[in-house]
Amino acid sequence: MLIGAHVSPAGGPAKAVQRGEEAACRSIQIFNQNPRAWKPSSYSDEQVAAYHEALDGSPVEALVIHAVYLLNCASEDPEIRAKSLASLTASLRAGDALGAAGVVLHPGSALGGDVGAAIRRAGATIREALEESERCPLHLENTAGAGGTLGRSFDELAALIEAAGGDDRLGLCLDSCHLYASGYDIATADGLSAVLDECDAKVGLDRLGSLHCNDSQTPLGSNRDRHAPVGHGVLGEDGCAVFLSEPRFEGLPLILETPGPGEKAASAEHTRYVLGLRERGLAARR
Repeated sequence: MLIGAHVSPAGGPAKAVQRGEEAACRSIQIFNQNPRAWKPSSYSDEQVAAYHEALDGSPVEALVIHAVYLLNCASEDPEIRAKSLASLTASLRAGDALGAAGVVLHPGSALGGDVGAAIRRAGATIREALEESERCPLHLENTAGAGGTLGRSFDELAALIEAAGGDDRLGLCLDSCHLYASGYDIATADGLSAVLDECDAKVGLDRLGSLHCNDSQTPLGSNRDRHAPVGHGVLGEDGCAVFLSEPRFEGLPLILETPGPGEKAASAEHTRYVLGLRERGLAARR
């Protein structure tokens, strides 16, 4: 398991590698564009070369790019879908250039409309973005289920993948907070194992490409996306230790999206704390 964190790419992706090293990360996640603006961005040849140079010999082994939250590939508004397509395509092309493990995408929202139609719209947008890029995988992230958000269940995730054409580049990013908030009880080893069995049956664990480990501020089935620092929410240290030690997650990049209590950014102290929880979970499984 490649435990890491979301870090800032300010100054270029090579700087993100440096920040990851400082935070004792083996994987990093970045936004490849301003998360508050629609304008897609791309990296220059010099920035790409500097990134690969920084990565060589670094303890950071994997990069994940998170598409910005503005995107709604399922929107009924053609302009929003067009902007979402342009931004997602730019993220995938950045992933191509940087050799990213994947681009993570919140699939979109029906915004109170028909869910089936929203899934078809999202699928068409995603398919087009894949056609306009070359290699980088796209990981659809499960959601907490608030409002009309898509991806709140494995059935919806499977439907999204089918609507997008079932491309081999389509994968999953499982978020622990979102799983718990959407009603999947992953607080125990047996519970998480049963959830992953369902994921395997409905989507296929061969599509699992990345992980987000966040605790939840809200209880099981709340459908509220409220992250808490790992070990400091409803899942607590024991529940997070279960997620961190799941055998079927071995080898995957696992991103800590929420800094430690009182922190504004990833830190080596918090990463070491999480590694300790993983060791606790592994010991409990022996």
